[in-house]
Amino acid sequence: MAIDFRIDPAVAELRDRTATFVREVVVPAEEEVTAEADRIEALRAKLQAAARDAGVFAPHVSTEWGGLGLDVRGQAVVFEEAGYSLLGPLALNCAAPDEGNMHLLAKVARPEQQRRWLAPLVAGEIRSCIAMTEPAPGAGSDPTMLRTTAIRVDGGWRIDGRKWYISGAVGAALAIVMARTGERVTGDQGATMFLVGTDNPGFRVVRRIGSLDDAFLGGHAEVALDGCQVTDDAVLGEVGRGFAYAQVRLGPARLTHCMRWLGIARRAHDLALDRAAEREAFGHRLGELGMVQQLLADDEIDLAASRMLIWHAAWLLDAGDQARSETSIAKTFVAEAVGRVVDRAVQICGSLGVSDDLPLAQFLREVRPFRIYDGPSETHRWSLARRALARRAAERAARPPLGDPGEHPA
Repeated sequence: MAIDFRIDPAVAELRDRTATFVREVVVPAEEEVTAEADRIEALRAKLQAAARDAGVFAPHVSTEWGGLGLDVRGQAVVFEEAGYSLLGPLALNCAAPDEGNMHLLAKVARPEQQRRWLAPLVAGEIRSCIAMTEPAPGAGSDPTMLRTTAIRVDGGWRIDGRKWYISGAVGAALAIVMARTGERVTGDQGATMFLVGTDNPGFRVVRRIGSLDDAFLGGHAEVALDGCQVTDDAVLGEVGRGFAYAQVRLGPARLTHCMRWLGIARRAHDLALDRAAEREAFGHRLGELGMVQQLLADDEIDLAASRMLIWHAAWLLDAGDQARSETSIAKTFVAEAVGRVVDRAVQICGSLGVSDDLPLAQFLREVRPFRIYDGPSETHRWSLARRALARRAAERAARPPLGDPGEHPA
């Protein structure tokens, strides 16, 4: 199959319209951001209405459900433009965790579940969260440590447990809850996903957790499930296949995170370029100084490498490949590259960079947790190394060795 980096004209046109919308409508609205929940929800509604009018709303959702029907490669192009502002993905209704939950519901949910939850989620009428992570010693990077249980009762299931750092939980209408339904939890058995309305008496947001980042609408919350009873209709997909469905969501969601954060890195780089072109020191503009030029050049390298890793993984996903290694590679590299780009921008802008007169300080706070979200960099590296060792062992077993490592041909 040929590798073609040309962007489809229709996608390019949507990219340009999205870029214009974000710069002319969304960026000015950043001044309206507030900590008051009702006011930020009103801002969300206003921006989403404007995105509909601009024809850029829900680019990732199929046309059947009212979206623009982009494949993953198209999303990579458009999401980067949306991510130029922290409010951009929210305006386009392609922000986490809703975007990943829409993808999961579209792939796994039954038609009646899609009508109840997916349709209003796509329309921006409700928000959602996914409740997987638990406080220690429960599930985190190791999902097999899952402690939340779902036990069969008359008419359905009773869910009990605690969930931790659940993004978007405050104000969400739907929680996709992972619970243990088997005696043992393995990589592909023993866990089940449930669709739980947050108005269920057994579902309770205990508190909103203070965090380094604060751009997630609904924040990060601790959640309690105490005798949370749901009917069989709440089971997402099949009982016991929760981890398999998690893979349906997590791989693409890692990549869409990368797409959006790449937009923020580009914005930071643009701010650094502007500062380097305008600010004078030691008789020269900053951009004429070799050390500053190196910082800017390293930005260019990180941005280009990140984009190519994202595009490659997107191409594989569109081809039907699970792309587990490729999405892990992209997530690990991009999370760290974005942090480097923002950090360099702060350094170039100096005191202005750490002040509230520019958004760089906020960007720095927001991008740092990305090295932990969707799997810490260390977990991805561990997984990648294991796969590489297993692959090499299989290659060596498939053909006779050329000789001992210490031998040299005559």
